[in-house]
Amino acid sequence: MKSSIIACLLLTAFLTSCKKEKELLNPVPRTSIIDAAAFDTPDRVLGLVNGMYSSVKDPQFFGGKYVMYGDFRGEEFINRTANIFTGYDTWGHTLNSSSNEVVNLWAAAYTAINSVNVFLQGLNDNISKVDATLAKQYAAEGKFVRALSYFCLVTLYARPYVENNGASKGLPLRLQAETNNSNNDLSRSSVAEVYAQILKDLDEAEADLPLTYTSEVLNTTRAHRNSAVALKTRVYLNMGKYDKVIEEASKIVSATAPFKANSGVSHTLQNDITVVFSSNYTTTESIFSMPMTDLNSSTGQNALGYILNAAPTGNAEYNVNPSGIMGNAEWKATDKRRSFFTGSGTTVFLKKYNKPSPYADYIPVIRYSEVLLNYAEAAAKLNDLPKAQALLTAVRQRSDPTYIFSAAQTGTADALVNSIWLERRIEFLGEGFRSNDLLRNLLTIPGKGSSSLTSPSVAPSQASYTFPLPNTEILTNKLLLQ
Repeated sequence: MKSSIIACLLLTAFLTSCKKEKELLNPVPRTSIIDAAAFDTPDRVLGLVNGMYSSVKDPQFFGGKYVMYGDFRGEEFINRTANIFTGYDTWGHTLNSSSNEVVNLWAAAYTAINSVNVFLQGLNDNISKVDATLAKQYAAEGKFVRALSYFCLVTLYARPYVENNGASKGLPLRLQAETNNSNNDLSRSSVAEVYAQILKDLDEAEADLPLTYTSEVLNTTRAHRNSAVALKTRVYLNMGKYDKVIEEASKIVSATAPFKANSGVSHTLQNDITVVFSSNYTTTESIFSMPMTDLNSSTGQNALGYILNAAPTGNAEYNVNPSGIMGNAEWKATDKRRSFFTGSGTTVFLKKYNKPSPYADYIPVIRYSEVLLNYAEAAAKLNDLPKAQALLTAVRQRSDPTYIFSAAQTGTADALVNSIWLERRIEFLGEGFRSNDLLRNLLTIPGKGSSSLTSPSVAPSQASYTFPLPNTEILTNKLLLQ
């Protein structure tokens, strides 16, 4: 936490120039100011709001590494270099409390959380200086960022909620602005308590976030009402609360196909999925994304394009596992999503992130296809098979209009759930979903490997099923292990 606190102190000491949209998305320090002046002008306040988003874009968090780890823990990628700086220990499940992956991700996520807490405290202390409606919106944006950050932490460093309804020990639930070490000692809240705070933040965010912004770019890169709703479908799915998934998804998914949001941002599936990852990062499918530009992007070993893609764009650190989803017979050659592969034979790389250095691909956090598949899974679990199949078919046929699901794939609730899980592996390959999809269903993490490097399977009963707590926190937080 010491490094997190220092980072957040720096956040409050620097502000950004926010007069142009590009600068709004990628703040650059303009001048050093004292805390008392941080809320004096609209530009300065907006600079702090942008700083909260920027903290989530840290290379060790959603700027790269968090997304990588979510995939590397699963079975879809083969490590080629045994490079400990590009996730090899995560891929091989050999992490310990001192591992860089464990320490750096924890610090980055808690830095993002504290940036929100610092902002919310400052906003409250200067509430008369900010337009009331705008103040509520900014606070709601902060709560969305905090909820997203805690969700990432609790699903990686704590036991799955569905194991015992969240009774396991979770995380230190830090909700106060920390500017020194005086409050560093904090015991872990239960998993259930962490989830309750996530949902509290998202419910409050939904109430005060704007329905839309003034541009497609802002609708994609800043939280709005539908962003909070979409994230809640993910959270409730993790909790196994399928009725709540359906309740939330119904707010932004029409009753019949073609599925779309009828209020707020007009979310719907993009006709061509490749557009979402190439020519237009701000389609109505992109509910929330991390904007990367030449001035503000992850580089080298932190960049998804560098790690997952082959030369000349990337470094070929990981190829797609030919025995994983790539080799599944139900993923037909006619499916447009196979165009994200490059290479030949069994040595194939993923090029969803295809821009060269400085790797300015937007990183998707929430897409509309996820909301549809979250809804489909919940409907199948509650035995509404027609609805579940319609939602699943919409996602599959967007990329492969010729594909027809068989009765064996959709005739029972269990078969339909398995088909939805298969679809998630195809649709979200390289987007960091696989680890959480395995853990939230208490499934064994499959083994994988090549002739030279292998990684074992990990059962839910094993300690390596989740990330260990970092030594940096253990040594500085006397109440962590109590």
